[in-house]
Amino acid sequence: MAVIDQIQQDVENLRATVPELRGVVLASNDGQPLAYSLSPDVEPHRVAAMAAAASSLGRRVSDSLQVGSLHEITLSSSEGQIFLYNAGGKGVLAVIGPTGANTGLIHLEARWAAREIGERMS
Repeated sequence: MAVIDQIQQDVENLRATVPELRGVVLASNDGQPLAYSLSPDVEPHRVAAMAAAASSLGRRVSDSLQVGSLHEITLSSSEGQIFLYNAGGKGVLAVIGPTGANTGLIHLEARWAAREIGERMS
């Protein structure tokens, strides 16, 4: 099985493990979608571009404040949450969930997925 197929399976497994998720996108650091599982109304290229931009900004903030390397970012809004995880330094895993979602479960599963995907990408 090709690496990208394994990564796509990791993304689909994450979405299946946490069924309340609205979507999962693995983006390259330059904002291209590499693998995704999304609701039909969500555009993967748009999510990937924004995830990469937010992650890049997060890395710059972490570096500027000298707090170490960026691991993850959480964005909470009135109608949902977005979690961004570093995927081995080669990509960013974006996880979209509803407000009130079980963030503990999301973090547990998504951190594991980001670690696995990061290893596959190396």
